[in-house]
Amino acid sequence: MSTELLSIRDLTKIFPGVKALDSVQFSLKAGSVHAVCGENGAGKSTLMNVLMGIYQRDGGDIIFKGEPVNFSSPGQAIRAGIAIIEQELNPVPEMTVAENLFLGREFLKGKIFIDSVQLHRKTSEVLKTVGLTLNPATKMKHLSLAQIQLVEIAKAVSYDTDVIIMDEPTSAIGEKDVDYLFSIIRGLQKKGKGIIYVSHRMKEIYTISDTITVFRDGRYIDSKPTSELPMTDLVSLMVGRKLEEEYVKTNTPGTGKALEVKSLSKKHLFNNINLSAHKGEIVGIFGLMGSGRSEFFDAISGVNPADEGEIEIFGEQKSITRPSDAIRSRIAYVTEDRKLSGLVLTSSVSDNISLPNLKKLSTSIFIQKKKELAAVKEQVDKLRVKTPSMKQLVSRLSGGNQQKVVLGKWLLSDPNILLLDEPTRGIDVGAKREIYAFMSQFASEGKCVLMISSEIPEVMGMSDKIVVFKDGQIVAERKRGELDQDELMSLASAGNER
Repeated sequence: MSTELLSIRDLTKIFPGVKALDSVQFSLKAGSVHAVCGENGAGKSTLMNVLMGIYQRDGGDIIFKGEPVNFSSPGQAIRAGIAIIEQELNPVPEMTVAENLFLGREFLKGKIFIDSVQLHRKTSEVLKTVGLTLNPATKMKHLSLAQIQLVEIAKAVSYDTDVIIMDEPTSAIGEKDVDYLFSIIRGLQKKGKGIIYVSHRMKEIYTISDTITVFRDGRYIDSKPTSELPMTDLVSLMVGRKLEEEYVKTNTPGTGKALEVKSLSKKHLFNNINLSAHKGEIVGIFGLMGSGRSEFFDAISGVNPADEGEIEIFGEQKSITRPSDAIRSRIAYVTEDRKLSGLVLTSSVSDNISLPNLKKLSTSIFIQKKKELAAVKEQVDKLRVKTPSMKQLVSRLSGGNQQKVVLGKWLLSDPNILLLDEPTRGIDVGAKREIYAFMSQFASEGKCVLMISSEIPEVMGMSDKIVVFKDGQIVAERKRGELDQDELMSLASAGNER
């Protein structure tokens, strides 16, 4: 029998008016991967925060390596032998990769000066463990979201702790990087490490985990060996009911073009992109890290405009050099990192939804509060945002509800074209299904959706047409049903077959 590394008994955590954890149970054995599943708001992140000493529990016991513990800070947890890869990435943008990786544990010459040579050498060694060959002197602000995620994974592994908590570790990385991460995890298992794996990606859970524990509404529901828990049963345990078909597909593409780009190029990022999206159509954009797909969206939305090429909206040529041009052209862009570029975390649900729409909600001088409240409530109701009030800070909402707030603020601008970059990243199966239903409904109104996703089943399940990016170019375009998963991955990683 494997040694029990961690045991949690009757753990309780109460926030004002909310019992976030209600007598939760959990255990982790050495050399195992234990998946923690549940919808957003189920208590998973709260449990991890208690384990790391970010929150203090209100009841229950934590036994680590046979001894009761009560960490008061993440540093104390790390020193004891528990590290975490957090879902929401928080790098120091102006610091280098090396400085971020060894922040607080720098290599010194004497007791004063940092030994840069050793720091960079050690950084390169650690990065190789996750397949990265970055220059250690590169500033974090110049990295992609996927690269930042891999740096965070490397940092957690570098602590050489007994337990590693992985909270949505693959939410920003591609399929190849997932495979590499899994090889790292298996290596850690062989060394007797315990992995707590939190993910909404069912395929990953069934690929890498030995055991699954389910939480719902802050309560422990059940634990079973992964091999004994069918996926349909897992989903039912998570949501408390049987879930209908995951991919809600009700739209039908029309003939008229809603969006057409011709010979769109941006130096060093993408080249000669020709793409069209029809009324009523959902176009899936797939590509590996560095393929140019997000940069293409940045150009269409005016965040980082193209150097050359044309953009036509419903047959009319548009000049889009800034985000305000895109908004006037009725293009809405939901970026991949909702917390960095999609939300103002210190503001309320109401303020976030109304922020880009203040002109239409105001007189020449004042915001019309009644009009604003009615408009915000309409979006909250339409998207089924779970919030105690419109004044709730968005930072206190679950990931799925935060994503709905981002959608709500752009829907209020009445767009005809919706650009979604990883729209279901880090959210649960129930919230995913609601977003899929929304996408289909949006397209059914004669509008169009362009969706970037790293999840192949999602791309194949929701797209009427799939466009594959590689090295800044479109290498393939296929209609729904013309590709299987292996062919799609092969196109993204191989040559041009368009």
